[in-house]
Amino acid sequence: MKQSLSLRMSQHLALTPQLQQSIRLLQLSTLELSAEVEQMLDENPFLERNTEEASAEEFGLPEADTRVSLGDRVTEAATDAREHSLDTSSEANATVNTDEAVQDVAESWDGDGSVDMTPDDSEWGNDAGSRKTASNDSDAPDAVELATGLGSFTDFLHRQALSLRLSDVDRAALRFLIESLNDDGYLEDSLQALAEGLAGTDDLEQLEELVHRFTMALSLLQSLEPVGVGARNLAECLSLQLKAQLRDAPEDTVLQAALAICAQPLELLAKRDVKRLVVLCAQDDQTIKLAIAHIARLEPKPARPFANAEQHVIIPDVLVINTRPSGEPRFKVQLNPDVMPRLRVHDIYANALRGGKSEAHQGLQQRLQEARWFIKNIQQRFDTILRVSTAIVERQKNFFIHGELAMRPLVLREIADELGLHESTISRVTTAKYMTTPMGTFELKYFFGSGLGTDSGSAASSTAVRALIRQLVAAENSAKPLSDNQLSEMLKEQGIDCARRTVAKYREALKIAPANLRKTL
Repeated sequence: MKQSLSLRMSQHLALTPQLQQSIRLLQLSTLELSAEVEQMLDENPFLERNTEEASAEEFGLPEADTRVSLGDRVTEAATDAREHSLDTSSEANATVNTDEAVQDVAESWDGDGSVDMTPDDSEWGNDAGSRKTASNDSDAPDAVELATGLGSFTDFLHRQALSLRLSDVDRAALRFLIESLNDDGYLEDSLQALAEGLAGTDDLEQLEELVHRFTMALSLLQSLEPVGVGARNLAECLSLQLKAQLRDAPEDTVLQAALAICAQPLELLAKRDVKRLVVLCAQDDQTIKLAIAHIARLEPKPARPFANAEQHVIIPDVLVINTRPSGEPRFKVQLNPDVMPRLRVHDIYANALRGGKSEAHQGLQQRLQEARWFIKNIQQRFDTILRVSTAIVERQKNFFIHGELAMRPLVLREIADELGLHESTISRVTTAKYMTTPMGTFELKYFFGSGLGTDSGSAASSTAVRALIRQLVAAENSAKPLSDNQLSEMLKEQGIDCARRTVAKYREALKIAPANLRKTL
């Protein structure tokens, strides 16, 4: 076979570094973008903050509403590294080992110890995780400061431990157990395992001494506030809270029955098997029902009020404002000026490079080009978010007026065709991006949903169907709750073709218990 050379022309797609950076910035959340901006400012000498105030027209705001960018305000979450020793702290990341039924109880619990993280309507458009700026009231604490006012969970326990008169060894053992708690306030590892982690398995005498010290320290730990801390499982956590209540009311039969229920397998409590609990606890039917209702009001996660609020901060990227409160509503879509980093190329450094042709100058020219690309890609990111958000608001206008029941079916392809973008681009834009509206703050993906057929030939949004299911369950007779099949029939009466399996899927997504668990005791 004879060898020869030939030329062939072809076309193919290539992702340039600039395009790759544009795609990566587009899928970042607001907090991730802020971290990316900080890193670029540290690495690239040609990039600097634009300290000049942005014009109001740039964000579509009135002159009096000019704000400072998020890049100057977002706080960085601090992480503590803890070591496993008596003099230092240990990091506990595992969750409580419970069986499937116990997990169902804990996840669906409606305890009194929950913290309301819902933002106030008067704070729309404000950055809950940002530092105070000169334009804001310096005396008004932000959301993170309010939520973290109690301090960390371990610090709260350490402060209580200081009030106990203990020897140095016992104090060190108590400190070690406090640092071994997980995020929910449970002691996941057994005392034997903790002792073996310190002393090993060779020195049995020292191992027994450590187990004894830990046993004493555990009883002290479980006497601290909040009640239930240091429990090894959910049943022990509930029992500790009930025992604390029994000390104030030792003759209360409901509390005694509740304590007896916690001593039984928690599957019976999860299933609300009143008949078996009556036999096992030797109590009458009414007392068992009251005890189960009382247990439902306990706190299954003692450390919940001390949860890291910064992990739950949601910063809206887009603001939807009703500019016509009276009469027919008219909605205006604008970017949140607090989340837009204001950057520019350093003029002095850029001018110093003009005319240089050495290898060093070429490397600096590349860094200068990277800075320009970065600024352009950030501007393109926010422009794409605004275009997509505007298209969503136009298509879901009825939602902003009437609520979830008025949500219409919407898929990514519709927005992509309208804006001339790819579906993957719309998916990146709507992930981890949030919109603050008169109805609340929602992720952009929330406004997309499939449709179910109706008798009229149109389609009903799955979001609207879920809202209708929630409404039907809220209005049901608690003594005779509606089954999935009954809910399906009621939806069909309203012209929505929804199978029983679909109703069950939507009900589980709404975290609504089955009919047998919703029945009033």
